Order: sequence, then C-alpha cells, then structure tokens
Amino acid sequence: MKKILVPCDFSATSISAYRLALDVANMSGGEIHLVNVIELPVLHDTVLMPVLSFEEALMQELKEKAEKQFEKLKKKYAGDFDDIVLSVLYGNISIMLLQYIEEHDIDLVVMGTKGATGVREALIGSNAEKIVRRSPVPVLTVKKYQPGTEIKSIVFPTSLQEDHPDLVSKIKALQKFFDATLHVVYINTPANFTPDGVTRKRLNDFVKKHGLRNVTTNIYNDRYEEAGIINFAHSIDAGMIAMGTHGRKGLAHILSGSLTEDVVNHVDCPTWTYMIKRES
Repeated sequence: MKKILVPCDFSATSISAYRLALDVANMSGGEIHLVNVIELPVLHDTVLMPVLSFEEALMQELKEKAEKQFEKLKKKYAGDFDDIVLSVLYGNISIMLLQYIEEHDIDLVVMGTKGATGVREALIGSNAEKIVRRSPVPVLTVKKYQPGTEIKSIVFPTSLQEDHPDLVSKIKALQKFFDATLHVVYINTPANFTPDGVTRKRLNDFVKKHGLRNVTTNIYNDRYEEAGIINFAHSIDAGMIAMGTHGRKGLAHILSGSLTEDVVNHVDCPTWTYMIKRES
C-alpha cells in the first residue's frame, strides 16, 4: 500500500476516505495521490473560438478552486505528513481515475461513496461502484471515517463454491497489515441451503488449505446473501468487509448484478474489494 489514490470531490464521504487513506499511508510509509476530476459541461456554439476561450477560462477557474480546497484539506488533516501528490483532471470520472491507476502504478484506491439505490443503482451506479467493478487494484470504499488503527476485525464472506488463491493471498496480506482477526463467513440462505455440519467441515478445510491464522469460521442464516453479510458484520461490529468481485459489465451486470457492489452500496463500514482475474 505504497501508492494510494484518493479521488476527492470535497464531499463528506471523500474527506472521510482521505482521512482513512492518511492513516493507511502513515502505517505503510506510503504516499497519497489526491485527485479531483472535473466533468466539464458540454458547450455548443456556432463559432468555435468563443467556446474554446470560455472553456479554457472555466477550466482554469475550477482548477484554482480545487487547489485551494486541497490546501485546506492538507492543513486540516495531514499534520506532518507531506507525501501527497495533488492533481486536477478533466473528463469522465471513472475513465480518468482508471487511467491514473495505470499510469502511476497505484496499489490501492480509497474512495468515498454514498451508495446508490433503485433505478440508478441498476442502470447507472455510483462512481465508486464503477471503480470497484473495473479497477485492476484493490479498492477500499468508505462512507464515514474510521481510524485505520481501529480496524481489528475483517469479515471475509465465501461461497465455498470457487477457489481463488490470488484473492485469499491478498486478504491474508490485508489482515497482516491491520493486525486483525479474520472472520470467514458462509451465508446460508433458503435458496441455497446447506446443512451446518457439511458447511462447518468445508469452512475448516478452506482455512486449513489456505493456511489462515487468527481466524474464526462462521455460518450465518439470512434471507439473502447481501443482507447476511451486512447483518453478520454488524453483529460483530466489524471494522471492514473484504470481498472479491468478478467485475461484470454492461448487460451481464444489469441481468446478474454483483453481490460485492450491492454490499458496497448498502453497508456502513469500510469495504475492501478486489477484482478476481478470470482464468484463460
């Protein structure tokens, strides 16, 4: 977690993400890339030059405003930490952030989210959801600030149907970084019911196979997987939820949805996500 990207629109949730990123950077000895992406309005004019002149002036004004807000954030929250790169970009938010991740070898994205509901969630989704779905590096989504030093319990939901060693390896590293207890949980639902005895053995085999330490195994009954994950996390006052996502896009995402993105949208505690690489 040496290079941490924090998208910042100066909202309360993005400031919460920035504060948590500062904690992580202090713990890892890393640097923060604080980025504001400005989506410019589409302007039309029969004469090209006046439009270009107006856009240039607008862009400069917005950039100066963002830089002033950046400096206020640094002064208020960063303290002696000064390893912060400030950038103002122009364009589509998710596209520009994904490009920035690649171009600057980012290790972790920490971003605020208000979630999304209803039709907006199904058809458009929040910017955080789009980054969760497409980011090649882990994404830590935040709704409200929680000190990084207080994250001592991590919920790791598993279906026990697929084995993803890369995901488990990254979650083990995450657990080690925060020196946290890992709570592996299987959500038992009416639609996908499995007897506890069978599930308990599979959970124990899973823990043994991957060499997990400082871990608890749990079976939680609920009507739906999303509700079960969130309710279990609340029941143990979890500091974080860690999940993999398959990064569905387009029609497949609308038809099938994503359990990970549903949790990101609706849970209160920080959620760490990682896009599982598809086998060729």
